[in-house]
Amino acid sequence: MHADRPIGELLREWRHRRKLSQLDLAIAADVSSRHISFIETGRTIPSRTMVLHLAEHLNVPLRERDRLLTAAGHAPQFHRRDWSDPKLRPTREAVQRVLHPHEPFPALAVDRHWNLVQANDCVRVFFDDVDPALLQPPINMMRLGLHPRGFAHRLRNLDQIRANLLPRLARQAMASGDPELTTLHEELLTYAALITDTEPAEIVLPIRLVHHDVELTLFSTVTTFGTAHGITLSEVAVEAYFPGDAETTNYLHELADSTKPGR
Repeated sequence: MHADRPIGELLREWRHRRKLSQLDLAIAADVSSRHISFIETGRTIPSRTMVLHLAEHLNVPLRERDRLLTAAGHAPQFHRRDWSDPKLRPTREAVQRVLHPHEPFPALAVDRHWNLVQANDCVRVFFDDVDPALLQPPINMMRLGLHPRGFAHRLRNLDQIRANLLPRLARQAMASGDPELTTLHEELLTYAALITDTEPAEIVLPIRLVHHDVELTLFSTVTTFGTAHGITLSEVAVEAYFPGDAETTNYLHELADSTKPGR
């Protein structure tokens, strides 16, 4: 989506993306369908309040809400900063307080494109034995996991993981309207052309990863910042990995102990 397009076109595109009719949106937002029609056809320029009101009911990401505001002739409202911005230092420290206590288990934070922004030391179980080119910033965790020269060759249930992640990425690209996510999805599809039939997913998708000839079983949880009012933080997700069995627990504890200073 481009900010130089009229507000009506952008609003209509988001409505279609959410599979809503004008009447559906009007009922949900408690406005007249005629008003929605006038905005979409350019007969009415919505107020700042109306733009944000409709964007809320369309579940438009904060980044795209600023584009809607700009297209309607209003100033952007949400802050867009680089993750390294000094003003985000308290945020980065808060994320670190989540990541580091999770050791000796891996935990990391990614941005909206799945690029790594922060991690604890234990993510090295993913980084070992991968092409150094894939570890050049920005490190894309989706690419790192599914690329043949990433850690895909160490995944014992690669097809099952692909079958879970690729539709998830496709839904994310569709919901956000982000062309970079669409491009990433198309790239990752080229690595998955030979997917075989997969068994039904378990209640929690396991990650069966070989590290130094030891098969680890992990599962993950994802945390997002639901009350974020700035674009940057709203687009960050923290993924924490947990051991799925006693063998994995013991191995990760031993691995962490072996790399402590003085060992």
